[in-house]
Amino acid sequence: MAFFTVAAIIFSIIGIYSIHNIATDIARKDLAILSATGKLRETLQAQERYAAKYQILKSPEFAEMFRSREIEFLDLLQKLGKNRQQPDVPPLVKSYATYRLNIGKLFSGKGDQEALKDATTQVYNDIDLIYNNTREQLKTKLQAADQKETSTIAWTIVLSLTGFLLGLIVASLFIYNVSTAVRRLKTATHKIAEGDFDYDPKIKAHDEIGDLARDFISMAARLKVLEQVSLDASPLTRLPGNIAIEGVLNKRLQDDVPFAVCYADLDNLKAYNDHYGYIKASEVIKKAGEIIYRAVQEKAEEDAFVGHIGGDDFIMVVAMENAVPACETVIKMFDEEIRNHYTSEDLARGAIDAVDRYGVPRIFPIMTISIAITICRKGEFDSAVAIAKAAAEIKDYVKSMPGSNYLINRRKVKR
Repeated sequence: MAFFTVAAIIFSIIGIYSIHNIATDIARKDLAILSATGKLRETLQAQERYAAKYQILKSPEFAEMFRSREIEFLDLLQKLGKNRQQPDVPPLVKSYATYRLNIGKLFSGKGDQEALKDATTQVYNDIDLIYNNTREQLKTKLQAADQKETSTIAWTIVLSLTGFLLGLIVASLFIYNVSTAVRRLKTATHKIAEGDFDYDPKIKAHDEIGDLARDFISMAARLKVLEQVSLDASPLTRLPGNIAIEGVLNKRLQDDVPFAVCYADLDNLKAYNDHYGYIKASEVIKKAGEIIYRAVQEKAEEDAFVGHIGGDDFIMVVAMENAVPACETVIKMFDEEIRNHYTSEDLARGAIDAVDRYGVPRIFPIMTISIAITICRKGEFDSAVAIAKAAAEIKDYVKSMPGSNYLINRRKVKR
């Protein structure tokens, strides 16, 4: 009984370890490559949109947006080359180089639409080739895992049946546990490969299989967060959006450590948009996001957070003692930068003509920035919604003050 039981256990552990290696290889390589090809396709589509808009409007802003996406594509391509040492990556590098050459001709006014179309199609084909090859490799590995599962179970049964008369109960229970865990791990691998990041294999064992199951859950949760952050980020400023903002605020509240929420809003942006156009207004919003991010990096702690709520609204989550220095730096940098976005005539006048939200012609001063600071101490707020409500109470007041200003809400909130 001892000999055959130990033999069955050793063979099962070897089989499980082999499946563990296959699953780990899938998680670290194949899923990462599939994710990268999806991002490559998304980035290339964005480049096509910006190139098309540039061709119609001839605005340098779209060329700049294209270059930003081009850098992102090249970075993904470099990481893909390191992660996948296969012959299908160099053709993509070559076809994308051809695509960039044709795009360069387009921006210089000498573009050939047919050549650009062919180059774009080739890049998509090469991306699809990598994706399909990876899917085939993933399928092969899953088949290998199935075969290893079958082999492991079969040999475990043979060895266990040899000592059946002496170890029937122990062997049967062990085989059941092993086969169930392997089957659940195989199902988990399929589910995660299909994008079901919420799948739980429900393996509670305190052994290698249990550790692997917990790794699967952790990996899936991380992939889900990364996917949400990627979709939530502002396409204009690339700053995290509302989902990430709410998550940061809720985490800070759970930590019970005092912090400050700085709600920044641009003044008279609508009038500026009506006067100079949406492209210039978008440029101001993008520049404001860069200023706020840079100021927080310079004046706040390492884990400080900057988010883009939407439109011209931004949020900074910093330590209490860093709120004022960060806001003062934002105001100083913004007031210096905004002058570069007005004509000399409007700067000399100190105002522009536009209509308000009611359609009444008015004179609007040079754009400023208003920041409402809400101090969040332990026990004062119970949710991100409550913090937003407190910030809104003082935002309108600080916006009514002339020039760029910040105002601290030190009043304790009654719950």
